[in-house]
Amino acid sequence: MTLLASQIGFASSHMASPAAAMADIAEQLGHAPLAGMLLFCSHRFDRDALARAINRHSEGVVAIGCTSSGELTERGYDEDSLTAIGFPKDGFHFVSHCFDDIDHFDPVAARDAIRTLAAVAARDSRPLGDRVNHVALFLVDGLSHREELLTMTIQDALGDIPLIGGSSGDGLAFRETSIFEGGRFHAHGAVVAILSTPRPLHVFKAQHYRPGAAKMVVTGAIPQDRVVTEINAEPAAAEYLRIAGHAGEALGVEFYAAHPPMVRAGGDYHVRSIQSANADGSLTFYCAIDEGIVLTVGEPIDRIAGMDALFTDIAGHLGEVDRIIAFDCVLNRIDAEQRQIARDVSELYRRHRVIGFNTYGEQYHALHVNQTFSGLAIGK
Repeated sequence: MTLLASQIGFASSHMASPAAAMADIAEQLGHAPLAGMLLFCSHRFDRDALARAINRHSEGVVAIGCTSSGELTERGYDEDSLTAIGFPKDGFHFVSHCFDDIDHFDPVAARDAIRTLAAVAARDSRPLGDRVNHVALFLVDGLSHREELLTMTIQDALGDIPLIGGSSGDGLAFRETSIFEGGRFHAHGAVVAILSTPRPLHVFKAQHYRPGAAKMVVTGAIPQDRVVTEINAEPAAAEYLRIAGHAGEALGVEFYAAHPPMVRAGGDYHVRSIQSANADGSLTFYCAIDEGIVLTVGEPIDRIAGMDALFTDIAGHLGEVDRIIAFDCVLNRIDAEQRQIARDVSELYRRHRVIGFNTYGEQYHALHVNQTFSGLAIGK
């Protein structure tokens, strides 16, 4: 697969069949050799057929990807698409490692595998020049409940190489998410790819909420399932509604997106997003949760002003930006739609060359986080 030399390639397709969509992607990308490719796909595609189509058009290219809860394309927010990012061989090196059974993840073996991967990346990227920058792109099963362990373990093994990534989605079905690596889709999997280039790189994390005043304490939890049964010694869902100032109202994904619980850790506040309310009055979260954690309900900030400041900061680090590969929580998208600013956000994304996908969670260095806009900016 090829594209114009020295440009980071991007293509998206809304063709109905996997074969047609991937053929459309290949035609858009052009004619210079690729070192690697990132793919984000709607969960509507048949995965076996899509894997065959990807393999047909990516021979000799390291291709990784995942299912999504929406895509970020040159339209801004997008959906029901297949998207691809191509890294030209004359300016990049790309190497990956797959963990295909993270239910039985072995941290000791994983550290060894990632250290070997980093050594290979350092050795094989030397032809790119004397000063090569490296970043680890991480994609993980968004329903695995294993992101925290994997993220901490992998970042520890990477040393100074920063990790950035996202948890795969399936719309909002919460049934089956997949990772693509090695020519096939993996359930219960994760993939790490080290991208190497002489170009400047900058990883970032931003959120659109600040902590409110009211506090609530998790007094009952099932940590292995990410379930909170009690808050302030009361049924969790009802007490969360009361603290948020909406006692008696119905819970749903729009409410979780607008009123995210936040926790203070490492001197900063982080969102701990809710996935669902359960019939027994408990709450299931997208992230690790346990008894004794103190939460506060987040309040929105001016997202457009915050994003403008973020993009200005990115340009300050890099100068002219080629592409921004973003991992944007699906709850951010839902909240933007509810606040009727989705069109404005999409316009910002288009203007600043943002591409990527909507996630079930984001990974930044050693953290698994929720409801952030995180990513990798690549300079020219």
